[in-house]
Amino acid sequence: MPGASLEEYRRKRDFEQTPEPEGAPADEGGVLRFVIQRHDATRLHYDLRLEVDGVLKSWAVPRGPSLDPEDKRLAVQTEDHPLDYLDFEGIIPKGSYGAGSMIVWDQGTYRVPDARDRAHAEKLMRGGIEQGKLVVWLEGKKVRGAFHMVRMRDEKNQWLLFKGGDEHAGASGLPGDQRSVRSGLTASELERRGNGGGGRHSVNLDELDLRGARKAPMPAGVTPMLATLAPEPFDADDWIYEIKWDGFRAIAEVRRGDAHLYSRTQAGFETEFPTLVRELRLLDFDAVIDGEIVALDEKGRGEFSLLQKYRRTGEGVLVYYAFDLLHLEGYDLRALPLVRRKELLQRILPPLPRLRYSDHMQGRGIAFFRQAAESGLEGVIAKDGQSVYQAGRRSEAWLKFKARPCQEAVIGGFTAPRSGRKFFGALLLGVYDGDDLVYIGHTGTGFDQETLAEVRARLEPLRRPSSPFVVEPKANTSATWVEPELVCEVQYASWTELGMLRQAAFLGLREDVDPQTVQREEITAMAGHPPATAAPPVVEEGPEQRPTALPSGQEEKPARRVYAPRTKKTITVEASGRQVPVTSLEKVMWPDEGLTKGDLIAYYQRMAPVILPYLVDRPQSLHRFPAGIDGESFFHKDIDYAPDWVQTVNLPSESDPDGVNYLLIQDEATLLYVANMGSIELNPWSSRIGQLDRPDWLVIDLDPGQIAFREVVRTALAVHDILESLDILNLPKTSGATGMHIYVPLEARYTYEQALKFGLIVGHLVHSRLPDITSLDRDPRRRREKIYVDLYQNRRGQTLAAPYCVRPRPGAPVSTPLRWSEVSPDLDPRDFHIHTIQERVDGLGDLWRDVLGPGVDMEAGLARLEELWQRK
Repeated sequence: MPGASLEEYRRKRDFEQTPEPEGAPADEGGVLRFVIQRHDATRLHYDLRLEVDGVLKSWAVPRGPSLDPEDKRLAVQTEDHPLDYLDFEGIIPKGSYGAGSMIVWDQGTYRVPDARDRAHAEKLMRGGIEQGKLVVWLEGKKVRGAFHMVRMRDEKNQWLLFKGGDEHAGASGLPGDQRSVRSGLTASELERRGNGGGGRHSVNLDELDLRGARKAPMPAGVTPMLATLAPEPFDADDWIYEIKWDGFRAIAEVRRGDAHLYSRTQAGFETEFPTLVRELRLLDFDAVIDGEIVALDEKGRGEFSLLQKYRRTGEGVLVYYAFDLLHLEGYDLRALPLVRRKELLQRILPPLPRLRYSDHMQGRGIAFFRQAAESGLEGVIAKDGQSVYQAGRRSEAWLKFKARPCQEAVIGGFTAPRSGRKFFGALLLGVYDGDDLVYIGHTGTGFDQETLAEVRARLEPLRRPSSPFVVEPKANTSATWVEPELVCEVQYASWTELGMLRQAAFLGLREDVDPQTVQREEITAMAGHPPATAAPPVVEEGPEQRPTALPSGQEEKPARRVYAPRTKKTITVEASGRQVPVTSLEKVMWPDEGLTKGDLIAYYQRMAPVILPYLVDRPQSLHRFPAGIDGESFFHKDIDYAPDWVQTVNLPSESDPDGVNYLLIQDEATLLYVANMGSIELNPWSSRIGQLDRPDWLVIDLDPGQIAFREVVRTALAVHDILESLDILNLPKTSGATGMHIYVPLEARYTYEQALKFGLIVGHLVHSRLPDITSLDRDPRRRREKIYVDLYQNRRGQTLAAPYCVRPRPGAPVSTPLRWSEVSPDLDPRDFHIHTIQERVDGLGDLWRDVLGPGVDMEAGLARLEELWQRK
């Protein structure tokens, strides 16, 4: 790999003495990262490191980066560093190369202007380094924007670093404070915690509060305390809230320079995770620590599937998050209150790259859960701050709240593959009820080819002739039964009434779990502490970067819902009895909100029961946004390809002798199929196949242009008043943009021509009442600053956004049915968006159902109009 050499880095260091990572070149993939470290060595300086070709290209910047474009700073290029150095902070001991303290002063991602993708960006970086001219755009916590680097003439390693003149430029020099963005420590605080150099880290018991601790030998083979699944987070002053890490639970037994790291089933992790054990061996004291082995993504989020990948390939950022201290230097701490155990743990843990303290928040569980969910984390653990450690017990003193519903499951068999797939079709899953293995469903999604091959290889020697389930399940294809010895973890959408997992996706094998302990995780009512205040809805994945301890103060931000595990692979979703492929779930569709295609698919899946009645049997005009709402879009009517289970209808067209092949959204599976196509907006005909000349509704479309929305409300109320006076039922909805739609149910009793004529009569009545703010003129140039009362949507083939349809506008608004009592001057259509509609429908039901009910009598309405006119 070009430029990926760590020989000079290793030659300069003795890794028996320095805590710096030995590292190895690695191609991480994904976004490019950078770090700026404050290095208090012989001379204080800042080290800028940019990820290129699996290593960190490094420059020592004596005065650090400046935000002032006129301030050019010297940057001396040094040896390449390993990617592990992105998170390194610690004390490099005296006598070692670079001796002194180092903190992560800033870190984040960077991009190269004009680069098409990562490979192109690295190519531009290689060329720029060779030519002596670089431009990078940094996205850090303290430093942002464009930075230029130019190699000085006749100097091999000396460059000038200066800020570009963008919106992040300023007149100041070095930005930000002198604290680490990783640990929050200053260099002096780091030195106090690290107790100087030497490479090893000891403790002084005289400085620690061990009152109440009992002297006892160090316990061996500790079985960890477990948390109980609970319904929703709560706020309580005497409880603490921690991140629920998505990894392997692990106990660390440390004995002065030696360490044993093992799972809940007492299986050793030394062979699998030697880098963690090496760091634990730097602890020069005796201790038993409870924690979690986690693999972090580029944004610092732990993900179980990444941990599986690390075990196969060694790729990823591996850390051990410590959250409890059970024994220290001959003292058993398990009877001490949790908050004291954590205080001791934080005091003794040195700042090592892979050994990290898992921080917490006091008292504010709801806000903590909300932000954890928005950041894409698995969930939150709530712990009674005064609780003792109950080894081997599942206690209500520790409660877990899942943002992403997951379930451990025993594999009892697998089905034969089909449709070209290899190794197996789906895993057959179960949980134990007493001694009985009870079937809970299957999973055929979440696998890549490597995982399929690995799981099949692990299952092959476990074959058995009969089903291990107490009641043999029926599979779609032939089943192969296996001994119930392997446990996996799956993510799922919900449980069915029959106790089956819905839309289970494979996350990975759980070799740290005893199959006999796997039970259905059911939410337990919480007792003995304050009842929960309403918490945000269950959520999945977010793009935000995860801090070590999540800050508070974000209660008002709506919780995100994300559809599936963070993956760029194709997975399938079960809907309408079919497996629907969905792809690119992480693609951002609403950049300002961070909403993805996964969020869009999730929304339409949740809303399928209420939206489908207004889509079924109606030709569709799909408004597709393959690159999100800021990218190019197009209307898609003529469908030239669709799976054989997707229904279409060919209708004559004046412009196409072959007709137009319209898609029909007949079920949930097709709804998800079109959402996966990037179809944000669904625009159905007003009539159905079989009676395409007779619409089911008449629509009055109020298009305000630049008029204030309060005038739209005023016009809508005028429409309502007129139609009410004619005894004509009418129902309002937001357009999802700046207008409103008023529908009149027709039940296919009239033709489009008849509906249009009636609508035009109503339109003229509205205009005569509000001539200053309304217009019936179809030419936009002649109706400036007026609301267009559009009746020409009532023609064959014309379409409008369906009720409950998402619109491609900032905020992800939804075209939302309203009660007339809600149509008032303070109505704000922005209140109705992708996050709020589910709760609204749950509370109010489908306000639009009467649109498909008995049609109005237009003749009677006209007669009533004539009667009213004669009275005048």
